[in-house]
Amino acid sequence: MSSSSSELVTVIYYCDNSIELMFHVGHFDKTASGRVILPDGFKKNKSIVAVCRGEVDILNKIGDRILPNENIA
Repeated sequence: MSSSSSELVTVIYYCDNSIELMFHVGHFDKTASGRVILPDGFKKNKSIVAVCRGEVDILNKIGDRILPNENIA
């Protein structure tokens, strides 16, 4: 399958070994019909939650309060 172009997206996912919600912003190839293709290597050991168009500014996410925060007085 050949891709016609790439698109900047934000991928929201969980790693298989963590409960923290993670995200990655990057350019990925897309098909002629516009569907973004995530390579198998990127998807390995991840559960993809969402693929969002553009760079998403995530203010808070699940798992943030579970991890220790050194900035709390």
